[in-house]
Order: sequence, then C-alpha cells, then structure tokens
Amino acid sequence: MLRERSSRRRMASSSTAAAALVVAALLLSSSPSPAAAAAGRGGELRMKHSDGGYSYNRTLAHIFVQYASAVYTSDLTSLFAWTCPRCQSDTKGFEMIEIIVDVENCLQAFVGVAPDPQSILIAFRGTQEHSVSNWIEDLFWKQLDVGYPGMPDAMVHHGFYTAYYNTTVRHEILESVRWARKTYGRLPINVVGHSMGGALASFCALDLSVKYGSQEVQLMTFGQPRVGNPSFAAYFSDQVPRTIRVTHQNDIVPHLPPYFCYLGEWTYHHFSREVWLHETIVGNVVTRNETICDGSGEDPTCSRSVYGRSVADHLEYYGVSLHADSRGTCQFVIGSTNMAYGTILEVDRTIIMTRYPQEWHAVESI
Repeated sequence: MLRERSSRRRMASSSTAAAALVVAALLLSSSPSPAAAAAGRGGELRMKHSDGGYSYNRTLAHIFVQYASAVYTSDLTSLFAWTCPRCQSDTKGFEMIEIIVDVENCLQAFVGVAPDPQSILIAFRGTQEHSVSNWIEDLFWKQLDVGYPGMPDAMVHHGFYTAYYNTTVRHEILESVRWARKTYGRLPINVVGHSMGGALASFCALDLSVKYGSQEVQLMTFGQPRVGNPSFAAYFSDQVPRTIRVTHQNDIVPHLPPYFCYLGEWTYHHFSREVWLHETIVGNVVTRNETICDGSGEDPTCSRSVYGRSVADHLEYYGVSLHADSRGTCQFVIGSTNMAYGTILEVDRTIIMTRYPQEWHAVESI
C-alpha cells in the first residue's frame, strides 16, 4: 500500500535536507523575528474570505477545542459516559459511540454525535505531555519517505501515515461513522485533533472526504505539525476544502518538520487555511488577535513570521489545556460501570469501547 520512492533519489536529497534541518534547529533557538511585532494587527476576525476559502467561525473553534481537550482524558469510564471534567461546558449532550485506544502505538480517538453543531464528531489525542519534548526533537528529522497512494509526487512521512492507515484506529472509525450515519441519518462529519492528533485527524478527514464527499467533512486542528510536501498539501486542500488549521503565538510544533522553499517537492508544506492566535503589546495594552491567513498554507505574515520555540503555547489554545490529565505512557483507567454503557473489546492490542452492536465488529469480546 505504501509506495516507496527510489533510494537513489532519496539519498541525493537527504544530505541537502539534513543540512537544512541543522540550520532550522539553530534558527528555532535564536531570537524572535522582528516581523512578529508587525504581523496580524487588529482585533478578533470572523469573515468570509474574498478568495472563496472556507470561513473561520470562532464559536465553532471554541467548541471543537474542547473536544480536542477531552480526548486526552485517561479515565475511559467518565469519558465514555461523557461525565469527565473536560466533558462539560459547550459539549454537554455529546453522545459517545466508540472510544479506540491503541496501546501498542499510544493512540487514542473517539467517535460520537455532537448536539451543537449536530454532527458526527471524531477526535484524536496528541502526544502525551511527558514525551512532548522528545517528540518535538524527533520532528526535526522526519523525512518525506512515502508516496501518498493515487497522487503523483505527493509525499508524506511514513510515521504519520501508518499511525492512521495501518492501525486498528482507521477501521474502527470508519465502522463507527458508517453505523452513526445509518442510525442518525446523513449527519455532517467534524474531525478535530491537537498536535500529533491533528496529523491523524488530517489523514482521517482526507479519508472520509474521498468516501463521503468534500462537503460532508469539516476539519479543525490545533497546533499540528506539517505532514506532507507541497503536492500533498495542494491535493489535500482540494479534497478537504472545509479545513481550519489553528496555530498559537510561538507554538513550536506548527514549525515542524521544517519548511524550506528552495527544496521544492522535497520539503514539508502546510495545507491551508491557517488561523493564527497571537498577542500584540503596545505599551501596557495587550491585544489578542485571530489572524486569518492566506490560502498558501505558508503565509509569511502568520505563524511563520516568528521563530516558534514555545512548548507552553503548544499546550494551550483558546485558554483550554491540551495535554494528558495523567503522567505516564498511555495510561488509562476502565471502571466496571462501563459495561452498563456498551461493550468492551480487544483486538491487536487495541481497547475498543463501543455502544453499537457487537456484530458490527469482526473481533471477539474480552
């Protein structure tokens, strides 16, 4: 399924890319760019783009970031029942359909039906807080080494690709969406995720857009890394036009893996549409800005105008914490009361808590 590029072409480019990555590492440790002070002045923005791009809705962003936070919950009992501390506020009334925890690959996602906006909602968890620093360091060196199937010249990193396409997570999400649309009707699909979860959410949204149509799927991510090259970014923007990619102040992760305009198809490149949350300070006045960026995916006046180097900015968006509620690798808790809500299954070292009938699964109960 994975289409490998020729080793000779990859080796010819890898030395150049490696040298460029060293330069990026030095840049990210230097002082902020002077452009930061000039970028994105003004108040909160909510508008339709003149170029026909998808419209940013701040109210939806505040709702979706709460789902992106809730998926970090390690107490699966309260998460499944939607009674966890992060399962309140604007997300009340959410009905969980399935939680998937891939223990081997440390992945977690859920699928459910949201009341407002009424839709099928899919959320992916990002990297656990204690391992964020190591994960960020690793992002510097991720190479474009896998061709995206069916799209000439589109390249992605195999780690991002396989985390979605080659695990149980994808199968379970597709089955849950199929069951939800059969049970609740043809609801639109919203996909959200933070950090690494944003990368997985991107592949999921692309997968669902191909299956159900681009107007049926909306994607919103928070602090996600780059996942593919310019050809992939262009293909993605065409297939998933209802996309908002939110970045925050000096968050380091959206700057990784590094972007180098002179490497052509051998550099990572963000897809659009970015919305950059940042503050400007004039005297004692602090202005909070929400800048809607251009359609290039790499707007030099948005997050690229600063040398992103902050982990703290990565762990909070719109005032909502986006990190694990407990330390430790892939820790989770399941209480016996979950049996009252649905079925608990295990397949390929993946824990599946589901509300819909077991016959939909080709797996055995624990």
